[in-house]
Amino acid sequence: QVQLVESGGGLVQAGASLRLSCAASGQTVSSVAMGWFRQAPGKEREFVAVLGGNDEGTIYADSVKGRFTISRDNAKNTVYLQMNSLKPEDTAVYYCAARRTSVKGITRGAYGYWGQGTQVTVSS
Repeated sequence: QVQLVESGGGLVQAGASLRLSCAASGQTVSSVAMGWFRQAPGKEREFVAVLGGNDEGTIYADSVKGRFTISRDNAKNTVYLQMNSLKPEDTAVYYCAARRTSVKGITRGAYGYWGQGTQVTVSS
C-alpha cells in the first residue's frame, strides 16, 4: 500500500521560504512521477510541479516557475518542494501525489496516490 505523508507547511510572511517534504512508503519515488498540487479555499486543486521518474525532468506551473523547485532524495524516499519568494496567492493546502508510471503528468486525474495535505499560509 502506497502512503504519502507531507510535512513542512506553516505560516510565513510574503517573501519568505518554506520547504515541503513528502515521505513515501510502499512506492519507490525514484521510478515514478511525483507531483505537487495545491488547493486554495473555494478553488479547484491545481497543478504546481512534477518530477518525472528515472530523472525524466520537471514541469512547473507558470505561477511558480522560477520560485519553486521540486527535487527528491532517493535514499530517504522523499520528495521536496522548495518554495522561495512566497506570495499571499500561494496560500493553499499543498498535496503530494504519485503516479504509477515514470511519465510526468499535470492533471489531477493522472495521479493514483495522494497525501493528506499540508497547509501553507503566506501573510502580506
